Amino acid sequence: MADIINVTAHWAGKSTTRTHRSTWSQWLAFADTQAKNQTIWFLFSLILQGVFFLPIPAALMFYYNAPVIVLIITMILFFANIIAGMGGSGIRVTLTFFVISVVVNLLMLAVFIL
Repeated sequence: MADIINVTAHWAGKSTTRTHRSTWSQWLAFADTQAKNQTIWFLFSLILQGVFFLPIPAALMFYYNAPVIVLIITMILFFANIIAGMGGSGIRVTLTFFVISVVVNLLMLAVFIL
């Protein structure tokens, strides 16, 4: 029976130094916690890309004289997300493809607009 006199100190074995975790290991840890929401992330990825990123090539090519490669890159990223999500890839692949797609599309916007 634990009372004031014979309570074991659980903190005694833990070190007080901080361990450094890289950004990549933190990303993988976050992705692993989202494994139960993989279908939701897949649908969110498709909806976000379909609504916001698929019209980007048309606007960039019409208003800013962007080359056709913008359309090719956007379509490859979109279909890569579809294949990754429907092909049975893990949550790490699904989320990583989604983040890469968002970053590349925003980078293309920044290059041609700014």
